[in-house]
Amino acid sequence: MEIFILILKIFFGVLFCFAGIMHVIKPNAFKHFIPDFLPKRLVNYIAGIIEFALGLGLFFPSTVKNAAMGIFVLMILFLPIHIWDLTKERPAIGSKKIALIRILLQFLLMYLSYLTYLN
Repeated sequence: MEIFILILKIFFGVLFCFAGIMHVIKPNAFKHFIPDFLPKRLVNYIAGIIEFALGLGLFFPSTVKNAAMGIFVLMILFLPIHIWDLTKERPAIGSKKIALIRILLQFLLMYLSYLTYLN
């Protein structure tokens, strides 16, 4: 189990650091996920900084638990956005099928981040 948790820490750490960097480097890729009533650029950059910080936190023993719980909470907060995207005529991710798969994958990732938090 220890090896599995280590792999999860590395996976989530790299994934969230990469996603955070991409929010800053390619902000237009994320603009369709942000509802129009929110300031898109600002929300995008804030989300990117949070994602990067949480991913980085998984690489330090003193911050692993907080980072893993932060990732879990962030994915809960992002879930309505993914559901909203599924309800659009043309989802930002491409198709309704892919948008649905992304939501199901979100639940798996939430479970795995919670496992990381517990261990």
